[in-house]
Amino acid sequence: MSTETILLGITLIKILLLVGGLMTAAAYFVLLERWIAAWVQDRKGPNRVGIPLTKIKMFGLGQPLADGLKFILKEEYTPNHVDKALFRVAPIVILTAAIAIFAAIPFGGVLPAIKINGVPTQINLLVAPDLDVGMVYIFALSSIAVYGVILGGWASNNKYSFLGALRSSAQLISYEIPLGLGLLGVVLLCGTLRLDHIISEQATTGVWNVFIQPLGFFVFVIAATAEAARLPFDLPEAEQELIGGYHTEYSGMKLLLYLIAEFLHMITASFLIVILFLGGWHLWGVTGFSDKEVTWVQAILRIVVLGLKTFVVIFLFMLVRWSWPRFRFDQLMSLAWKVMVPLGLVNLVLTAVLVEYRPKFGDSFWPMIAISWGVTIAAWVGAGLLAPLATDNTPRVHAMPFDAESEMA
Repeated sequence: MSTETILLGITLIKILLLVGGLMTAAAYFVLLERWIAAWVQDRKGPNRVGIPLTKIKMFGLGQPLADGLKFILKEEYTPNHVDKALFRVAPIVILTAAIAIFAAIPFGGVLPAIKINGVPTQINLLVAPDLDVGMVYIFALSSIAVYGVILGGWASNNKYSFLGALRSSAQLISYEIPLGLGLLGVVLLCGTLRLDHIISEQATTGVWNVFIQPLGFFVFVIAATAEAARLPFDLPEAEQELIGGYHTEYSGMKLLLYLIAEFLHMITASFLIVILFLGGWHLWGVTGFSDKEVTWVQAILRIVVLGLKTFVVIFLFMLVRWSWPRFRFDQLMSLAWKVMVPLGLVNLVLTAVLVEYRPKFGDSFWPMIAISWGVTIAAWVGAGLLAPLATDNTPRVHAMPFDAESEMA
């Protein structure tokens, strides 16, 4: 068997593991989020559904299987007033884009070299290891995912769905700008668009980007939360205002595709935060810093470390969802254009200056860290002082007339 055929088989195995793992993760992260919601609200979460056809409860671990079965068996109802072609295509577009993004995300470093036809070959834990423009690829697909939301609202021919799609498009397009500005600082600092190379840069120096890019980190995290439409940025759905938002008319498997894509966006954001700013698979004294002489123990530890970091970020996403109230839409847009974009520009200029004068600092990163944190604190203080001037505090609910209040009394 030729080397190309073996490598193709390995790539297919990685794709199958990736898709299967993502579908399982999305299902059980729903269960985890329901547990966290119950913990925050001081109540019991799912704890009864166990293994199907048995009496074993297993702390509710069968709940995702029951929910999936419910969606599969539920009637696939398509209203007569919808644009049927676009109505069917929209959830497929958003799920396909959400899964394809992971082709450029590394799930560890590399495996120790194995011999293929007598030639030592390292296996990269990345579906597309030769993709030199990984971040451009990710941003391109995330932009395509927006069309799935817009198409769903437009094809539904429903006012609530259409309003949800409009709000979603405005939010996602606006927050892509600070998201890109937060990313550009890391790209400028590391000099590469490949995520695995960004991790290697942090592992080699031993300094994670969050220490040199604190302002970019905060901007990226807030923008990524908005891009994933997580509370307090879940304006595209906003059940209290828009019923279900852009997917109001969807049910059965079509709705399931939307819900899975929503969780995959959160998982993608968590991976990007960990890889770009928190060192990826690197952990001091545990995972090593080079891919050339990696052992099996180090390779496994790198997978575990990356997974644990991502899990912690996902947990924080879920904790924020059940702890913070939702923004008003005008507040959401003001935050993007009046706060996040200026802070992102400040971070980009700061990074350009630090990269330009980096040789003068020698091998020490402490001057860069001190300057970055000083500018970050000054920028946030300035943003806080200017926020009242840029905020519209006009009440959105008009006071009730006095005579009406008297009648109610």
